Amino acid sequence: MESKTARLTVLVDPVKKKAFEELCSSQDLTPSQVIRQLMRDYMKRFGVDYSTQSNIVSKNAARKKA
Repeated sequence: MESKTARLTVLVDPVKKKAFEELCSSQDLTPSQVIRQLMRDYMKRFGVDYSTQSNIVSKNAARKKA
């Protein structure tokens, strides 16, 4: 897990939030764990390297500059 954290506030429909929390709980996961994994998967899908601050550039953005 990352050593530092930052807060991300997301507005969602209360019914979806409750269903999501219940699903996470049924899998013995916290909503935060699931959201972090979704973010990692999404960034990987689009080629975003987030290992260092200076590398936060997607492959698509790098191609557009070329």
